[in-house]
Amino acid sequence: MVDGVTLTMGVAGSKLEKALGDHFPEGERYFGLENFGNTCYCNSVLQALYFCVPFREQLLEYYSSNKNPSEGDENLLTCLADLFSQISSQKKKTGVIAPKRFVQRVRKQNELFRGYMHQDAHEFLNFLLNELVDILEKESHKVTSLPQTSSAEHVANGLKNAQVNGVKKEPLVTLVHKYFQGILTNETRCLRCETVTARDETFLDLSLDIEQNSSITSCLKNFSSTETLNAEDKFFCDKCCSLQEAQKRMKIKKPPHILVIHLKRFKYMEQLGRYKKLSYRVVFPLELKLSNTVEDTDSEYSLFAVVVHVGSGPNHGHYVSLVKSHNHWLFFDDENVEMIDESAVQTFFGSAQEYSSNTDHGYILFYESLSAPKS
Repeated sequence: MVDGVTLTMGVAGSKLEKALGDHFPEGERYFGLENFGNTCYCNSVLQALYFCVPFREQLLEYYSSNKNPSEGDENLLTCLADLFSQISSQKKKTGVIAPKRFVQRVRKQNELFRGYMHQDAHEFLNFLLNELVDILEKESHKVTSLPQTSSAEHVANGLKNAQVNGVKKEPLVTLVHKYFQGILTNETRCLRCETVTARDETFLDLSLDIEQNSSITSCLKNFSSTETLNAEDKFFCDKCCSLQEAQKRMKIKKPPHILVIHLKRFKYMEQLGRYKKLSYRVVFPLELKLSNTVEDTDSEYSLFAVVVHVGSGPNHGHYVSLVKSHNHWLFFDDENVEMIDESAVQTFFGSAQEYSSNTDHGYILFYESLSAPKS
């Protein structure tokens, strides 16, 4: 046991090493994560984030400059950086790690994750990324309130553009913003005077409504489709100084480097008075062209991770993840890690029929831009 981290080498681990043989990537580590009763939602998201390589590298850089925080300084960021460091520095190539400190910290921070109920992986991802942003922003404020401190020296913390000696203040860019944040623009056109009002908003992921036998491309098109505002939904036009019929649409102004797409598989059914899981077949391609952008230039992305929900309902089930690493696809199911064929990814699209024995459905998709991230 190392600092609350159990290390074991299972049969699956040695099998994986045999399967990869001489093709085992230099310096890479494939470790399963122990489940603490109901923490598959956490494990599946952690694996997806670990194999988000630029994000992992920045966290390891952060860890190397913030090692051994005092008891009072421990937080979710230090625990996550410590866990990623534990995995990446293992002597063995495969095995199992128990992310005990990280899970304890999650439960301490948020009572939602304290019980042993089935949790939602998307809610957890949202909580984690927002919490990391809060921690990095607080650290930046501490840094900038110190005398003779230049924020440029703290890029290792994933920060830039911080306020220096109270003179310059630009929006803070943390390592979470750098990789995951995009900008949406909400355009509303008054049908009387034709004036277009645009409002920008940032996002860390896109939540998409889904339909049966559809694709990510069609879901994105629906997301950006034009909606008419009339009757009770009329828009107050500043130019006309009155409520007017208008057309509204959402476009992506700045695509993120890591595009996280959440498929809304859990829908509240009024007639049932509860949530129901939509097992719809939604095709997600290995390569995605994002065309609903303001510039109308295609941004190209490559799929590198999928968090999969296994089960027929929203209040029970299991989470696993599929990850692409060095052109190999791997299947992570808590402690177990195995290689899968690329063609197996399509078995997680969903079911074309309402009732199917297959309940393993893609839930959160992680795409990486083929262009370098903008610093």
